[in-house]
Amino acid sequence: MTVAAAEPDVVQSLLREVLSARGRVSDINLTVGRAPQMEADGRLVAVPGRAPLTGEDTTRLVTTLLGEEKRLWDDLHANGSCDCAYALAGGPRFRVNVFKTCGHFGVVLRVLPSEVPTLESLKLPPILDEIAGLANGLVLVTGATGSGKSTTLAAVIDRINRTKAVHVLTLEDPIEFRHPHKTATVNQRELGSDFTSFAAGLRAALRQAPKVILVGEIRDRDTVEIALKAAETGHLVLSTMHTIDAGQTVNRIVGMFEADEQRVIRGRLADTLRMVVSQRLLPRESGGRVAALEVMGNNLPVREMIKLGEKPDRTFYDLIGDGARVGWQTFDQHITRLLAEGAISEETAFTYCTDKSVVRRAVDQLKNKRGESTSDLGDLQMDRPIRRK
Repeated sequence: MTVAAAEPDVVQSLLREVLSARGRVSDINLTVGRAPQMEADGRLVAVPGRAPLTGEDTTRLVTTLLGEEKRLWDDLHANGSCDCAYALAGGPRFRVNVFKTCGHFGVVLRVLPSEVPTLESLKLPPILDEIAGLANGLVLVTGATGSGKSTTLAAVIDRINRTKAVHVLTLEDPIEFRHPHKTATVNQRELGSDFTSFAAGLRAALRQAPKVILVGEIRDRDTVEIALKAAETGHLVLSTMHTIDAGQTVNRIVGMFEADEQRVIRGRLADTLRMVVSQRLLPRESGGRVAALEVMGNNLPVREMIKLGEKPDRTFYDLIGDGARVGWQTFDQHITRLLAEGAISEETAFTYCTDKSVVRRAVDQLKNKRGESTSDLGDLQMDRPIRRK
């Protein structure tokens, strides 16, 4: 690099300043032409008193964050971005993404909680506790970037760690939560330093005698193939995907394969898939954010739909709604409950729901129970009375 690295103390000081400027900071954004910014409760705001960053500023910061890790520099120059972890001395850790933008470097740092979350602390649906009891199969947690997928899986791993004497192996990019050995033995491996790709790491995992395997993300068909093989041979495989709901998740996996392979893949997926949990983070009325979850398990109708596909009049959404009695839920069912509890606003409910007509009916029922009007007709006035002939 032609620009010298910033002193480590400068980077540490900047990050501490950002974290102390405001509570509930989830991300730190370092972009040329902008003062350092922090995302809190889903809103990006500038750090007070800081001047806009120059290209030289971000280059110096990146040089410090990446250090002499040749793999990271090679990845950055070849692919335009790279991921790594960074830690404050005696403070929190960060998941770092460095990327190229218009001839400069940009950086986004995700703040990682210092403690491993639990299912109870996250107030997740009780049915997620069943994941820890599974002996084998595939469990997928899906959603957009920043929707809390890794946090949910960390809570599931913690439950397994506390309750089962098994070998747990994780493949991560990078390692986000450090799991101490408890009842289980947990070996955590990081992409780049410990294995070269998720497919390669997962292939090697089959020779390392784990009962539970966490794969940071399913990105390609090779990883799907090996994950299905692991699930079929007695392992519990947990992973994430960037899909918005259960239906899209199944379709995305099937779509990774050629048309003449899809019937077989549908059959294997139907037999191994145990649960799909999809997440969306919504702004909470009292501040902060609250998670809305869609949860789909596996039964005979779900297996048949995975094998044969959805129909216009019968979709995974319908099956999930039918499974409410066993703990399944659609986004709309969960969003409706959050609205009834006063956790979110009506505007938020309609912004983040899947089917507005479903939520509209639920809102009307809620207003009826409260004795509120569900239409504007009561506010209308006639110009003159109607006379009957």
